[in-house]
Amino acid sequence: MDTKNVEILIEALPYIKKFRNKTFVIKYGGSIFKNELAKKAFIDDVALLSLSGINIIIVHGGGPNISEMLTKLDKKTRFINGLRVTDKETMDIVEMVLSGKINKEITTELCNHGINALGISGRDSKLITAKKKLLNSKEDLGYVGEVVSINNKFLLDLVNKNYIPVISPIGADDKGNAYNINADYVASFISSKLKTEKLIYISDVKGIYKDINDDSSFINRVNKKEIKELINKGFINGGMIPKMECSLMALDNGTKDVHLIDGRKEHSLLIEIFTNDGIGTMIEGGF
Repeated sequence: MDTKNVEILIEALPYIKKFRNKTFVIKYGGSIFKNELAKKAFIDDVALLSLSGINIIIVHGGGPNISEMLTKLDKKTRFINGLRVTDKETMDIVEMVLSGKINKEITTELCNHGINALGISGRDSKLITAKKKLLNSKEDLGYVGEVVSINNKFLLDLVNKNYIPVISPIGADDKGNAYNINADYVASFISSKLKTEKLIYISDVKGIYKDINDDSSFINRVNKKEIKELINKGFINGGMIPKMECSLMALDNGTKDVHLIDGRKEHSLLIEIFTNDGIGTMIEGGF
């Protein structure tokens, strides 16, 4: 082992001590699933975090995979305000892809590392109680939902027994109707309710910029007040707004910090958590 590798391990040591027995909620973006090297690195990183004594809860998306399956089945997709209109047939396909394919792939890969991972849907043990999401218009999204509550006890039981819950963002109402829910909001809701140490969004975006076209404007660290100012000034806009809403909701409800990381960079999760400089954007709570 050369000196550089030793220095990396020494740099990681205080963070391993600091976060041992803490809980992280990680939202794993669907767009990363197509990158096999990045996906493998993510699984390796989660395994190492878990073996370091950090409690991990994973919520995954899968939008591109759903779109691909719908295309194969010659099923047209329509979006309203970025949300997929989901009729009953589409809902069945969504659940098949999310809970049946993606969820079990992630779980299997973690188990192959000797990690106790359990793939579950939000419908299992009433993990996610949902309701139909309504828009301020006459448009009907169909079986698109929003979180009403989560089964905290069920999740904590799994975590306390050293399992990594891998959660498919499907919820159900009291009548048994299944709903497709945005994974960012599910992760935020869970992190809020459990008041976790960190909520981590892994996607295909490096983090927050003042100008997305200017790499030098990248923001490594920011607080809640500054985020709101960036939104008001228009520096944060478009598709990043909902993610910021999720981040602020989590921070306002007890999550300590939120991180935005580019999952296309191999081992970005470890670099962000175990190094001084990190690689993404950290939004600090408490301001």
